[in-house]
Amino acid sequence: MNIKSAVKIEKSFYGTTIDGKQVDQFSLKNEGGIEVYIITFGGRITAINTADKNGKLENVVLAFNNLEQYEKKNPFFGALIGRYGNRIAKGTFSLKGIEYILAKNNGENNLHGGLKGFDKMVWKVENVEESTSFVSLKLSYYSEDMEEGFPGNLKTTVTYTLNSNNSLDVLYEASTDKTTVINLTQHSYFNLSGNFAQLIEDHEVEIDADKFVPVDASLIPTGELTSVENTPFDFRTSKAVEIAINGEHEQLKIGGGFDHCWVLNGKGYRSVAKAHHKESGRVMEVLTDQPGMQFYTGNFIDGTLPAPNNGVYAKRSGLCFETQHFPDSPNHPQFPDTTLEQGEKYATKTTFKFYVNG
Repeated sequence: MNIKSAVKIEKSFYGTTIDGKQVDQFSLKNEGGIEVYIITFGGRITAINTADKNGKLENVVLAFNNLEQYEKKNPFFGALIGRYGNRIAKGTFSLKGIEYILAKNNGENNLHGGLKGFDKMVWKVENVEESTSFVSLKLSYYSEDMEEGFPGNLKTTVTYTLNSNNSLDVLYEASTDKTTVINLTQHSYFNLSGNFAQLIEDHEVEIDADKFVPVDASLIPTGELTSVENTPFDFRTSKAVEIAINGEHEQLKIGGGFDHCWVLNGKGYRSVAKAHHKESGRVMEVLTDQPGMQFYTGNFIDGTLPAPNNGVYAKRSGLCFETQHFPDSPNHPQFPDTTLEQGEKYATKTTFKFYVNG
């Protein structure tokens, strides 16, 4: 940590949880104009400061000012999500003939791991690494067998790496001692304007996907994979969110906007999405090896949560690009498998890359 380099990492005290656990904050910085702040509570990203086309450095992720607000009910701002990101229908699934019962914390369904998912845990710092071209923070959490109803003792590590090329890598790894299901993701809300009083409807979005996963009234997949052709869900060519989100489509009515999983084209680690804010010039590119991505437009943000500028977060204040497997996959055998067996290693990588374009 004493290496002189263009990239550096620093640690500071952030707060103490209501049950007395210390929470630390780590700042990852490079000379390319990126500063990333991460706290050990939920492994949450609390800020990504990046320059606009005029060199002005601003935070582009929705966040709170203090730990107390993160401990209260909130829409998973900046959090690591597990064991299972997204929804599981009626809070149940079966593995090898055994039915597992989960909490119903989203209507009749289980959402983002349950009542106390990975977003509410204090993660352990496994390693901090600094070099001339990158800095990384490795966090771990040990989830005991049957925690929130999920089988198997699960050891999870997530490594955040800020590179000198202004990209933030998120590497997820896990192992289990019993057959289980897993679907980890990162739940940051992005607003590339740097002004959280502005809505994200002026952001132009591109998603490399020919199909999406339609849902029923409770936002559970119907089991179909539907073409985006001639629908508001077609982001294969970049377009403004406001153009698409105001389209006439039953799925938009169900989600109150976009809250759906796109079936990403291609396989392996590849570029899958971009967001561009013309006024600021900021662009964020998303790369992943995952089969799906939940694109969410902050439809359930209700104007009650405090923003750092003494205002409040309004509906559609932020965009989420949650790379993952499909929702409710344990109950849809035709979907890509989310089962993790004893002796297997779960490993997946997502990158958020930032740059400026006019």
